[in-house]
Amino acid sequence: MTLVGKKAPSFKAAAVVNGDEVIEDFSLDQYLGKKHVVFFFYPKDFTFVCPTELHAFQARLADFEKRGAAVVACSTDTEQSHWGWLQMPKEHGGIQGITYPVVADTTKTIAANYGVLFGDYEGDEEGNLVATGPMIAFRGLFLIDKEGVVQHQLVNHLPLGRNVDEALRMVDALKFFEEKGEVCPANWSEGQDGLVDTHEGVASYLASH
Repeated sequence: MTLVGKKAPSFKAAAVVNGDEVIEDFSLDQYLGKKHVVFFFYPKDFTFVCPTELHAFQARLADFEKRGAAVVACSTDTEQSHWGWLQMPKEHGGIQGITYPVVADTTKTIAANYGVLFGDYEGDEEGNLVATGPMIAFRGLFLIDKEGVVQHQLVNHLPLGRNVDEALRMVDALKFFEEKGEVCPANWSEGQDGLVDTHEGVASYLASH
């Protein structure tokens, strides 16, 4: 399932922002027309690989913000679990110091709508619902433009941590394309030249934005 080129699924859910404030009806819609969004899923609170990713995004948060991009995390844990983990120091395995929003997808519908829910429900012979898989999120990452359209997505299996520099590079590439109208070749990085693409798909995208 790919969401690239489509509107990012909208939602309202509880989230912890600034490390300790619970917002009950958090939504990505607040960024429409204002900011690009790097929206990433991680499997579970109080685990091993996940805090390395959350801290890595926090370490580069200023770089995302100066490019006009918001960073938002999400897992299928509750907001109470998020809050507790946020109070735990980094040296003890916690994510204290994370300031960007951490969304609580307790119904698992956000992960399902973004196509990153690991597992599914099936009915057994007695009509009972049975979960197949752990029902947690893969390591999905979505770059959403100011119009709410997904421009990039990446989904890793649980053991494979992501490269935050690559996420930042994709923000740079999107901004470069939007501002210059030029496309970005392989291994492109900020400061390099782009390519002029006369394909109708690119022209159509620019015309709609």
